[in-house]
Amino acid sequence: MTRLATLFSILLWITSCLPISEKGPDTIYYNGNIYTVDPLQPGAHAIAIQDGKVVAIGGDEDITTLAGPHTVMIDLQQQFVMPGFIDGHAHLLGVGNAQRNVQLLDTKSWSEVLERVTSYLRSRKADEWIIGRGWHQEKWTELPADVVEGYPTHHGLSKLTPDQPVILHHASGHALLANEKAMALVGINAETPDPFGGRIIRDGRGQPTGVLEENAMSLVKAAHQKALDGRSPEAKLQHLEETILMAQKECLSLGITSFHDAGSSRATLDHLRHMAEEEKLDLRIWAMIIDDPAALPEVTQGLPWIDLGNSHLTVRAIKMYMDGALGSRGAWLLEPYTDEPDYTGQLVTPLDSLKTIGRLALDKKLQLCVHAIGDRANREFLNICDSLYRDLGPAPDLRWRVEHAQHIDPADIPRFASLGVIPSMQAIHCISDAPFVIKRLGVERARAGAYVWRSLLDAGALLTNGTDAPVESLNPFPNLHSSITRRRLDTGEPFFPEQALTRQEAIHAYTLANAYAAFQEGQLGTLSPGKWADFIILDRDLLTCPEEEIPHAVVRQTVIGGKVVYQHPASKPE
Repeated sequence: MTRLATLFSILLWITSCLPISEKGPDTIYYNGNIYTVDPLQPGAHAIAIQDGKVVAIGGDEDITTLAGPHTVMIDLQQQFVMPGFIDGHAHLLGVGNAQRNVQLLDTKSWSEVLERVTSYLRSRKADEWIIGRGWHQEKWTELPADVVEGYPTHHGLSKLTPDQPVILHHASGHALLANEKAMALVGINAETPDPFGGRIIRDGRGQPTGVLEENAMSLVKAAHQKALDGRSPEAKLQHLEETILMAQKECLSLGITSFHDAGSSRATLDHLRHMAEEEKLDLRIWAMIIDDPAALPEVTQGLPWIDLGNSHLTVRAIKMYMDGALGSRGAWLLEPYTDEPDYTGQLVTPLDSLKTIGRLALDKKLQLCVHAIGDRANREFLNICDSLYRDLGPAPDLRWRVEHAQHIDPADIPRFASLGVIPSMQAIHCISDAPFVIKRLGVERARAGAYVWRSLLDAGALLTNGTDAPVESLNPFPNLHSSITRRRLDTGEPFFPEQALTRQEAIHAYTLANAYAAFQEGQLGTLSPGKWADFIILDRDLLTCPEEEIPHAVVRQTVIGGKVVYQHPASKPE
């Protein structure tokens, strides 16, 4: 018997174990080009769905004979079908808010940032806070005249907005620029001290430039939050739900069927629970709770929540921050920055606090997901895991995660697999950050430890993928292309291409690996009998189309639990 025939035999045996209604499956999709991501049956032509789950998958003849008198038959017309994308790290409210606020992600200069703010002001009230996100000085084609530590200063923005408080978040989320009005509201001046784990960037006269890094951002963010808290409870809930639904709509249009939310408050999670139980969610959400360490014992009461709302909401993880971002030199390094020889970045949460939260996670059976970008931050978290795991036996199945894991000392690469810690990475960061990585780390450190996907896989680690939206675009196709080519956005040159993934590895990291990282591999990540029928229909075959076409792929249809939740306006399968 050939290997292919053996696989079909295994598949039919699995299928025979699943009951199919006497009336036949609810829906059968046939005549397709289906990539299942299931190693037992990577390819198929037809899929049968009953009660929102896959009951059979295989050849057209085998599957279509299962049809009953009421089965809906859908001809895929040889279109490419695959499991829906699972974004392994992004920010739900950030994605929704990005559609409300000043969008700066693609700006190429400070003058363009100011132009976007000017345009946005025309539709806003005179006393309203102005919020934007996405600027990144390392990606600009030109810098303004008044630059301090590579950042713009508030002066041009303050002149433009003398009466309105403005916060423009850096693309990384680890710095912001506040105008003079916003700083005045909270009393930031030359005498204001730097908080622990944060910096107020100052000019040569000691005056604040408006740029706040890491924990210093809370100085103005708290004032903005206070303004938001002044709304009525009804208005706040309406705004929250609208923001969630805006994010959901964006996800579904891009073929994202599951979303790992990288840190929300208990209040947000409580409302997500309400929405899940009221069947207002189509998107499947797996979420991390985030709060001040001192508050976590209280706000995690009653967690974890598993598979609420017909498996549309799971909350089983705690999010903590170890350090900042490489672009803002907040990533915590073992050795100083190449372009700032006296500085090694920032630890933003004391190590004792992180270890305490680790014990809390163990006690409550929650995953711990720690933001760690620099090599020292990664090492210190692995050390914490090592010390906490010792009483639990070899390699306990906790699936704790390092969110980002962007720069790792080569000596620590094997420790991810040996400890069972998952590097939750975002491929798009590699090519987006490439213009400044070598400036920050030098060639050899970048080559050996920056975005080392291949090295981690070869060492036995499970590699996952996401976008970190709204830090980067939510679109999975440029992100997938980044995994495969590692080509820089600015020049097209490959960034240490020896670390690239194959197409199959890249799709696996975006589907089954992310399901595993959430303890959901039995339900999601492949098109297999017994799993939810979450899949997408695309306009091209991601396994065979030219590499340069991958970023331009279009989602024709998104299906979750057997239900069509998105239909491209120009695409309707017959």
